[in-house]
Amino acid sequence: MSIRIGILGAAKIAPPVVINTARDNPDFEVVAVAARDPERAKAYAAEHKIPQVAKDYDALVRHAEVDLVYNALPPAGHARWTIAALEAGKHVLCEKPFAMNAAQVRRMNEAAAKAEGKLVEAFHYRHHAVMKRAVEIARSGELGRVQRIDADFSVPIPYREGELRWTREQGGGALMDLGCYPCHALRSVMGAEPKVQKASCTMEHGVDVTTRAELDFSGIPATLTCSMKPERFGANLTLVGEKGTMEIANYLAPQMGCRFSVTVGGATRAEPTAGDATYVAQLKELGDVLLRGKSQLVSNADSLGNMAMIDAIYAAAGVDRSFD
Repeated sequence: MSIRIGILGAAKIAPPVVINTARDNPDFEVVAVAARDPERAKAYAAEHKIPQVAKDYDALVRHAEVDLVYNALPPAGHARWTIAALEAGKHVLCEKPFAMNAAQVRRMNEAAAKAEGKLVEAFHYRHHAVMKRAVEIARSGELGRVQRIDADFSVPIPYREGELRWTREQGGGALMDLGCYPCHALRSVMGAEPKVQKASCTMEHGVDVTTRAELDFSGIPATLTCSMKPERFGANLTLVGEKGTMEIANYLAPQMGCRFSVTVGGATRAEPTAGDATYVAQLKELGDVLLRGKSQLVSNADSLGNMAMIDAIYAAAGVDRSFD
């Protein structure tokens, strides 16, 4: 028996995350979609061969033939419709960043606990073999005591009116859209929550276009950088230990090209970068969680910790992020 997916939002991200990947995964099938504009939903369903179109979001989350709701809405729609789906008895795969702030994440997690449903944040990169190996190496002791760790994710996102990532009220901003990844990568590798020492945001059109933060993991310094207007693409993760160094170029989507090396005692080795593409690995993991009782790799507590870190960085930078 397959898990039937309903998609909230006629989103560009849905094909790689669930539509295309579900076609090659017998655990899942995409059965319905809903969008703000019913005509857009119909066109989207026709384009992607989705059999049913729900009249609105409420109908989608209550759909009798949907087992799992994929919430592909902007962050401003995550808490409301994730909670509605959980209360309707559905499991939810919710896009990153999980919500607008940690207070919303707490309500989402409480709803999942009450409904006894699975709620999973779609941090696809975390399921790739590269990131799993990075965490293993960092915690193995091979590199000695960690001395510092740095992570970034910067990619050009040109401004245009109505672009969600440039719209504050929808959850836009570099830290929300891009920085949530290095936040999560740093926390995953260190297995701990940091304190924000200081942070700065360059603001344009009401959102942070570039954010930098200096962090502290119990005496271990760390930096985070993200930008929607960088000089060049960057998605790097570097850990320096007493005995050696780990460096990863493109930890976010290794299937699109990745360099992963470890240097110990002056000798450098290349770590493998092969493995299922991140979205494929994520859906496989979700099938194991929903059908075979595997524990979530990205737990609800993990998602709360990540959102709390984002809140703390904005607060340290003096950026108002007051949302209901």
